[in-house]
Amino acid sequence: MSVKIRLARGGAKKRPYYRIVVADIRSPRDGRYIERVGSYNPLVPKDHDDRITLDNDRIIHWLSQGAKPTDRVARFLDEAGILKREPRNNPQKAKPKKEPVEKPEVAPAPAAEVAPAPAPAAEVAPAAEVAPAAEVAPAPAPEAEVAPAPAPEAEVAPAPAAETPSDTEDK
Repeated sequence: MSVKIRLARGGAKKRPYYRIVVADIRSPRDGRYIERVGSYNPLVPKDHDDRITLDNDRIIHWLSQGAKPTDRVARFLDEAGILKREPRNNPQKAKPKKEPVEKPEVAPAPAAEVAPAPAPAAEVAPAAEVAPAAEVAPAPAPEAEVAPAPAPEAEVAPAPAAETPSDTEDK
């Protein structure tokens, strides 16, 4: 049977009080325990005697039987001089965290430019016969549309806009 020396929470809501107990590792935190070996009251000031009470003889007995203390209880036992606790080293804790990178808001601007372009394409329905001639060179048309932003008013711009809905239908 594996046993641990650990804390079992008691007290009321927002008023914690802990019993230091020897318990089987399979039993619940606040459940059945083998023996109570001390108490811990976190609401009492650190320099007060009643903050941590330990039954040193029983704790030494259970440690000799193979009981393992949890990290918090090991800190208490280290302060009392019963057990030497090795300090943990976490070098990642001292490193500053990276600043969050701001995302550029470029995506909403092209969406606004693309929305007005289909509206003129709907007005130029007879120009659909001209669209196959424009499909011969689809790559230059989007470049021409992206470079001059005020060009959608010209008659050349609606023809590439007519291509854009057909491209989306293929997807």
